[in-house]
Amino acid sequence: MSGREITPRFAPEITPSVEELEAQERRLVFRQFTHDDAWSLGSLLVELARERQAPVAIDIHRAGQQLFHAALPGSTPDNDAWIARKRRVVERYGAASYLVGARFRAKGTTFEDSSRLDPDAYAAHGGSFPINVEGVGVIGSVTVSGLPQLEDHRFVVATLEQFLGL
Repeated sequence: MSGREITPRFAPEITPSVEELEAQERRLVFRQFTHDDAWSLGSLLVELARERQAPVAIDIHRAGQQLFHAALPGSTPDNDAWIARKRRVVERYGAASYLVGARFRAKGTTFEDSSRLDPDAYAAHGGSFPINVEGVGVIGSVTVSGLPQLEDHRFVVATLEQFLGL
């Protein structure tokens, strides 16, 4: 980084409830999702991350194919590993990685202790959100890594809201 501090776009708040996270998923639904949509969404994520000087990596996958990837200054190869682990959670559960972790925490346990999945391959940490197409279902994911997990989640959600005009 250049010595400048990252100015958070979001004020610290109480962690959202499972119900709030589920409501985000019901609201953030696409009519369609094409290669061009992936490029436009990815480009918007890059633009907003640069405005924040956020040291993130960004990934968009659809049906097993990477349609967009960017690594901004300050991101590292570890961010790509986190992206893959969070994306696998979305692919397996059909829900945001942060929501999956929150559901385990609401049951008084953790994803790592109770999912029976390899923590080297799966991470129920914030930052990966399902691409849900109306009438079709979850077809992919958009993932950000590089900020604290709740900020990764909120950044993706806010960008999706802007992209979808909500």
